[in-house]
Amino acid sequence: MRKNRRNVFATVISVILGLFILYVGTDGFRAFTAESARTYRLIQEKPIFPKVTLEDSEDRTYSFSEFAGKYVMLTFIYTSCTDVCPELEMNLAEVYNQIPNEWIGKEIIFLSISFDPERDDPATLNKYKSYFDSDGETWRMARIPNQIELDNLLEEFGVIVIPDGNGNFTHNSAFYLVDKNGVLQDVLDYTQTDEAAKKLVSILEKESEES
Repeated sequence: MRKNRRNVFATVISVILGLFILYVGTDGFRAFTAESARTYRLIQEKPIFPKVTLEDSEDRTYSFSEFAGKYVMLTFIYTSCTDVCPELEMNLAEVYNQIPNEWIGKEIIFLSISFDPERDDPATLNKYKSYFDSDGETWRMARIPNQIELDNLLEEFGVIVIPDGNGNFTHNSAFYLVDKNGVLQDVLDYTQTDEAAKKLVSILEKESEES
């Protein structure tokens, strides 16, 4: 009997210890995967968009401060991608189309940034944007020619990009929402387009009511 009690007690202690380790390792059960843990950390830390020089599909060059005073909905892509990137951009187009026209370009800008600047020059980006009805103005596609600046941005925003040696990349994908001050406000599931659009509309409505 005592042996059985000891076994039960040991089992209970093991379960409690296991749950505690799981709790600590998953930010209080909020992150059960490496990607969700990374997302949770980003939302908590809210990094500032670093200084970069963007070159877009219209051959324009400017800093991210071009969008000061506006929300920016970001994606990270490369145009040679044949799997997740087209889906990511089609989903971004769905979100874009659900935002009322009076806010597009005035309160919010959409921006797709290539992490393959050597191949994704302005002409390539200009062709690519046409596949998704990007107007090149309220939804821009751009590259960051300076690799150091690009790497810094990817690191700050938790974007994992791993070249496979054959011209392709393994990478994570999400919608990144940057606020009017250039601070990362949220990281959204790119497969949940309606939810992302509702969140944007809610934020913009609140901004409109407060102004």
